[in-house]
Parts: sequence; C-alpha cells; structure tokens
Amino acid sequence: MIEAIMQTTRPVGEFLREWRQRRRLSQLDLALDADISTRHLSFMETGRSVPSREMVLRLAERLGIPLRERNALLVAAGYAPVFSERKLEDPALDAARKAMDLVLAGHEPYPALAIDRHWNLVASNRALPPLLAGVDAVLLRPPVNVLRLSLHPDGVAPRIANYWEWRSHLFERLRHQIDISADPVLVDLMQELSGYPAPPDVMPHANTAAREYAGVVVPFQLRTDAGILSFISTTTVFGTPIDVTLSELALETFFPADAATAEALRSLAAAAT
Repeated sequence: MIEAIMQTTRPVGEFLREWRQRRRLSQLDLALDADISTRHLSFMETGRSVPSREMVLRLAERLGIPLRERNALLVAAGYAPVFSERKLEDPALDAARKAMDLVLAGHEPYPALAIDRHWNLVASNRALPPLLAGVDAVLLRPPVNVLRLSLHPDGVAPRIANYWEWRSHLFERLRHQIDISADPVLVDLMQELSGYPAPPDVMPHANTAAREYAGVVVPFQLRTDAGILSFISTTTVFGTPIDVTLSELALETFFPADAATAEALRSLAAAAT
C-alpha cells in the first residue's frame, strides 16, 4: 500500500480541492472550520503554497477523509504516511482481532459478520452458514463479497422476501460509502450490482416491511424452511482507529425482529450442536 501511494504524482492542492468539492464545501466553509484564511486555503489548492504536515492532517480531519486517503495526501505534499496498514493477522492487531471474535461469537445464535472496505467477508460466526442454503458455490469462493452474495440472482436474492426494499437499503449505504471514500472499486461494484436482474417471482416494488418500523429501520426478511425470518441489522466500527485496516473494518450484526425468528435461530443453533 505504501509503495503504491509513493507513486502519487498529483499535487496535494488538487486532492484537497477535490475532497472539499466532494464534501460540498466552499473555500470559506472549510477555511472557517480549519481556522485558517481563505487566502491561505486558496494558495494551497492552487499550488502557490505547500501545506505543512500538520495542516494536511488538520484539513483531512475537517474533511472527514479516510485514513488511506490521508496517507495519499501526505505523500502528495512531500511527507511520509503516518497511518500504518497491517494485515488483520498481524500480532500488533491481536487485541482488535480478539475483540472482533468476541463480538461475533457472543452474538450467537444470531448471525454476525465482519467486512472490509469493499464489503468482502473477513469473518463470520456459526449462525451465518445455515442461512446461505442454495447459494451458488462460486459466490462462496474467497474473497466472498457480501453485497454480491446478497443481490446476485444465484445468491441469496431469490429468498429475500422484501427484495426491493433491501436492495434499495444496500444501494443507499453503498452510495454513501462512495461519497465518503471515492473508492473506484466501490464505484465498479455499484455498477455491477445495478446490472443484476431481479430474481423471478419477487414481489413488485413495494415498501411494506419498513412501515412496520415507522421507517426507522429496514428489516431483512429471508425465506427459509422454517418460514420467513426477519432481522434488524446494526453496523459497528472501531472508534478512533490509527491503523488503516481497522478503520475500514465493520461488524454487521443481525438481531431477530420478532419472536418467531428468535426461536427459529435458537432451533438452528441447537440442531448444529
């Protein structure tokens, strides 16, 4: 990752201007937030002034730029990256990995999984595999992309009872992530997912499930041999991470949305032991 960043040739000012415009901020907005003059910011964006290392980090913080891209900004300004990127198996991340495993295991008998910045599956608990019955084996070959697994016609999609609602919910999250990160891999993934045909026999575009929760959450409803299981999902991230890998890791936990789902999941867990 560091080597790739070091090949950056674009001026830091171009990066700053792009991120400011992506956040829909004027120079005055950002200057006020960063406690600098608009003249100073303008000079940095046009290349008439090179920001200090501290200024790069201050502006990146105000703009909410992901850690990976903060390293790129630093390199473009002539400084070394400050945020490390270790593999999750690195001994330095033992504490984080143990915390992740604890959350996943502690959430059983309800499904939970960990994903990276591109929605690739990093880890999951024992409650997830039973819910993937009928999925094409190709989609389960590593790296398993959770969005592709969910919306592909040969994946979970044909068994999602509220397919259109759930699809819209996932697309909204993906668009938000693209807005924040400008990650080209996610842009390509969005294009791929948008081209998937709807599974046959899915209900027409309707938004009935979310009405049960007054629009606060969008449930995930899955057809199974035990009937329709209904889930509410939450996303957990590591607070104030200083490692790129941890900053891009998310834990997706699913809770039963009704008593029947809770009982079915307990039965599945008991049958597996």
